[in-house]
Amino acid sequence: MVNNMKLKYKLIFFYIIVVMIPVLIAGVILTNYFREGALNRAIDQATNNVEKIKSQLYSKLRVPTDISNLLYFDEDLERLVNTHYPSILELTKAYLNYTDLKEYVLRYREISNIRFFIDNPTLVDDMSIAPVTPEIRTRNWYTQAMQNNQIYWMYIHDKDPYINSPKGTINKLSLIRQVPYPEYSKSGILMVQVNQDELNQMLHQEPFETIIIDEQGYIVSAKNPQLVGSTVDAFDIGINVQSQSKGVFMTQVKDKDSYVMIDEMIPELSVSKLKIISVFETKSILSDANKVSQLGLFIVIGVLLVALVLVYTISLLTSNRLLRLSRQLNQVALGNLNVVSHIDGTDEIGQLSRQFNYMVASINQLITQVIESNEKNSTLEIAQREIKLKMMASQIHPHFLFNALESIRMNAHLKGEKEIANIVRLLGKLMRKNLEVGRERAPIKEEVEMIRSYLEIQKFRYEDRLEYEIAFDPDAAEVMIPPLIIQPLVENSVVHGLENKEGTVHVSIAITLTENQEIQVIVMDDGIGMKEGRLAEIMEVITKAEEEEQGRIGLRNVQQRLTLYYGAEHGLNISSREGEGTRITFSIPKGQ
Repeated sequence: MVNNMKLKYKLIFFYIIVVMIPVLIAGVILTNYFREGALNRAIDQATNNVEKIKSQLYSKLRVPTDISNLLYFDEDLERLVNTHYPSILELTKAYLNYTDLKEYVLRYREISNIRFFIDNPTLVDDMSIAPVTPEIRTRNWYTQAMQNNQIYWMYIHDKDPYINSPKGTINKLSLIRQVPYPEYSKSGILMVQVNQDELNQMLHQEPFETIIIDEQGYIVSAKNPQLVGSTVDAFDIGINVQSQSKGVFMTQVKDKDSYVMIDEMIPELSVSKLKIISVFETKSILSDANKVSQLGLFIVIGVLLVALVLVYTISLLTSNRLLRLSRQLNQVALGNLNVVSHIDGTDEIGQLSRQFNYMVASINQLITQVIESNEKNSTLEIAQREIKLKMMASQIHPHFLFNALESIRMNAHLKGEKEIANIVRLLGKLMRKNLEVGRERAPIKEEVEMIRSYLEIQKFRYEDRLEYEIAFDPDAAEVMIPPLIIQPLVENSVVHGLENKEGTVHVSIAITLTENQEIQVIVMDDGIGMKEGRLAEIMEVITKAEEEEQGRIGLRNVQQRLTLYYGAEHGLNISSREGEGTRITFSIPKGQ
């Protein structure tokens, strides 16, 4: 079906399938990803905040607990509250002598008041110590504490006329515990009231709406202080938080989709639980993510629409140009070879138009050449035979050279010219090896033999002006290397070392096997050396592929073969100092 569609419709179709739909799908996926990321970050932040609140709450409630423990074993308090006083004067003196309760209140900001209730009709309520009245016996906190010797935490409502506080609000979270006095066969009730301002301050900076409730459902602290004292129902949470354990719940809070995080804590030595509830509205969390997603969606749709218009325009222009070229091809197919295409542009269609013109011109030219070639066939065949005869006549068989050199050597030997005979033998050996360079690899020992033959010939030529030495590691003898890879370096040292220098030139060749299993080759001479500028020029020349300087073809050839076989890191390394000589080194892996 696609093959039967016009080009412009194909482009639009593939644009929709390949670009538009995947981009829209990716946009939806990214939008959901951003939304989930924002929710997860909010949940993580709320979790961290709740953990921080728990830690702070533990710390603040530990103070009332510690004070209650001190008062639990306070013998002075025990004598004070269990003594029957004959007069108000005696009672007043006793109150004045015992100031621990008031001092605790003044010393610790976490405490707003300390109250102690006991069945002793001779006592008078002094805001700290009070006798138990019939009204107090009816209070829930009193009856619950008298049932067992445990520590309870509960909210004491401000409507209680018996609970007064010298500092802060009278809405207060309080520690309630029984203090038994077996010696007197009675018990008192200790109430340590927490400073409400300290609790509210913990939640003041929280980014989310957060409350703390007791087991009866009273809000004992909140980011919004106006909620303190009311029940959790006033917070209008869509779930029963009293029956829920720890976790994150999605619900309706004040008719808005929200997440509710619930955590709980048990204060030290207590049997009561306090719950920390943090609420964050889904809309507020996702607002930034939604704005980014909407902006991104508008941008993507705008770009896609602009791109669609561009694709349609380009496809229309392309189709029209191809249609013109198709009509011109039809004319050529009908035999009209005078057609010229005039489609402008340097794109593929423009190139195709020019190739069409070249093709038509080539066809016309070939037709002309076919006619002319028939006339020249005989002349060309004769010329080709003459060229072949000349090429055969110019060829010299290599064995002729070897046989001629051997005849010269034998003649010199018979005449007693042993040195000349030896040099001719070395020359023949060297030429034979040079003509065998068609091999891809050769052992190092053969390369060393060629170098030795070359140096002996040069020493015969220059006599005492040339001295050489070859240090050859036997372990490297059978290692295969490209042929004629070392000899050009030796030739360079001999030729340029003797150049413009009076006296003897020493050339040394060292071939060793390193600890890294690499073959290291060092060729040194003590010739005239060269300046740094000249050395830089030579290094530039030998690393180029173009043969710009004929005098360095050997070095360039070695450099190119080394880098070709072993990589750029195994190329030539040349160092030289003017008046001291030149050193050429390279190293290659043993196993390659």
